[in-house]
Amino acid sequence: MTLTIRDNLKETYPDVYTAEALAALSALAPFNQRIKTAMAERLKRRTDRQQHQNRITFLDPESLIPGTGVKVQDARDGNFEGSVIPADLQRQWIQGTGPAAKPNAPVENSIRNVAYALLSGADGWMFDGEDALGQITTMSLDNQRNLKLAIHKDPVFLNVAEQVAQEMNRWSKPFLGRDIVTDWENQLNFTTKIFRARGLHLDDRHIRDADGTALAASIVDATLYVVNNYQALQKAGSSIVLYLPKIQTAGEAAVWNDLLNALESQIGLSAGTIKVYMLVEQLEATHQLMEIRAALGRHFVGYNTGRWDYINSVSDAMAWDKSFINPNIEAITMTYGYMRNYEDRVRRAVNTPDRNGHFALWQGGMEPNIPVGSEAGVSASMQKAVAGAEREQREGASGKWVAHWKMVHIVRPVWEKVGKANQLGREFPRLTYTQSDADGLILIEPAPTDIRGARNLVSVALQYGNAFGQGMQAAALKPADFFGNDDILYLMEDMATGEIRLSILWEWIHKGAVLTEDDPETSTKAGTVFSPELYQKLVSEEYEKLLKAASKDVYESSKTTTLPIALEIANVYTLSDVKPPWFIDLLNINLNNLDLDVAKKRIQLYMNTLAEDGKRITENLDFVATSPYV
Repeated sequence: MTLTIRDNLKETYPDVYTAEALAALSALAPFNQRIKTAMAERLKRRTDRQQHQNRITFLDPESLIPGTGVKVQDARDGNFEGSVIPADLQRQWIQGTGPAAKPNAPVENSIRNVAYALLSGADGWMFDGEDALGQITTMSLDNQRNLKLAIHKDPVFLNVAEQVAQEMNRWSKPFLGRDIVTDWENQLNFTTKIFRARGLHLDDRHIRDADGTALAASIVDATLYVVNNYQALQKAGSSIVLYLPKIQTAGEAAVWNDLLNALESQIGLSAGTIKVYMLVEQLEATHQLMEIRAALGRHFVGYNTGRWDYINSVSDAMAWDKSFINPNIEAITMTYGYMRNYEDRVRRAVNTPDRNGHFALWQGGMEPNIPVGSEAGVSASMQKAVAGAEREQREGASGKWVAHWKMVHIVRPVWEKVGKANQLGREFPRLTYTQSDADGLILIEPAPTDIRGARNLVSVALQYGNAFGQGMQAAALKPADFFGNDDILYLMEDMATGEIRLSILWEWIHKGAVLTEDDPETSTKAGTVFSPELYQKLVSEEYEKLLKAASKDVYESSKTTTLPIALEIANVYTLSDVKPPWFIDLLNINLNNLDLDVAKKRIQLYMNTLAEDGKRITENLDFVATSPYV
């Protein structure tokens, strides 16, 4: 199939767009229409739920999983062929997450991200192509280039890694009392390389298919990573491992399974060679966990229980229900109402054996803390981080995520002390599919809903939109009221954390959240309804704080470029009666745009298209075609 690559990028990135990679992309391009159809069906389900006020339900046990020959009941009973867990995934006590590239940086600087990751001592590192990877200019290609250089141990990477090892030890010696890297060359072999491709709902910014339609980012990401690295990974005795995000249904999982089968066939790998974790980030997915396992079959090795995306998904799925209102985001921990029920379903799903007696892995959620701040602030936050890890280990997780390399040696000892490689096969009750189970997955419990919580939501949402526009989809942020307070640590935020903040604000505004606390500063009393006017007052005040902030927290140049656009997006999102399905859509259509007037027109175009046609705008609006690749 003919593909069009924009702006001579094929010539600029010949090491990424290799002949073998381009051939594979052409071979897999027919999946583009299938993915677009699946996403249209996803959006229709969402629209129907909101129009008819329907809750998500479990599948008919006698039906077939779409795209497969597996009956739903067989999937629930474990009557399907799953995967043996490969040796390098048997112990994944700590997986780090983060991108392999930096915005607007030369290779020697950008690739430092990979060096920190592979020298961190993490059992695995999920190099992100999705929520934490900036997409301005050609960052997705820089990400692929850096990973290839590192996996192939190119001299450019090795030179950087040697320098980074020394820097890491300079930090660890006073903080931990020891070096954390004693043999940097050998340490590079310790961490399992894992790549998170973008979800089915996103389009690649650089390639279009024969019809001129933006190629699904999932096709591009998975293909470029696997084709460019599978031989080097296998030569090193490493598995080829992907994380798959934002899957909502077993039918969508079947699309991924067929895509991976086709990719394996294209490059001569046995079916099931590519292994995948799936992030359980969607409410609908928790209704179909065993069905998703069955649909991914021999590729599937485990689930991850992320926090932020899942909260957003529940909020979005229940947008029609006036009685469903989330409290302050700080209250929605993994032990809160619907979150603990979600986690419980995941652990039961992975510990249900397939027909060959194989279990799956459960990787626990994200630890967003960064140990930088006052001694008291760091101590308190690290205690909280360790306590969270201990809870997940007790509940049955085989490991967890951290968002910064400095957290690896703080959290990993929780699993080291226990000493078990994993918790495969730990006994839990089989999943059930009752009305009570469904109710538990949307269970709201009493918790604070107050002005302090609203300010936190507004401030971080604005800062995140601003960071995104600068190419920093992973950013260390905290509410503006705590700038300069080293007792309050910065948290690593990515796309999902920005999204849920606007989603909760939308709920509070459109469903009339009732505040639970008095607030002298705004003269609001407990019992006050959170109104659009109150939101506008808070957003004006929080925006002013960001304009006055030092460059450490808000780059001066952004205050007249990306920050005003972030404000416009936040206001349109939260005040619109038609709730946008994805915050990232509004950000993506403004990537590389610094003109507020242009941004306003694009945002309005998106919202009009959504309201009138029921469609999202997902392609790169600045795409400039060059000669096609055939």
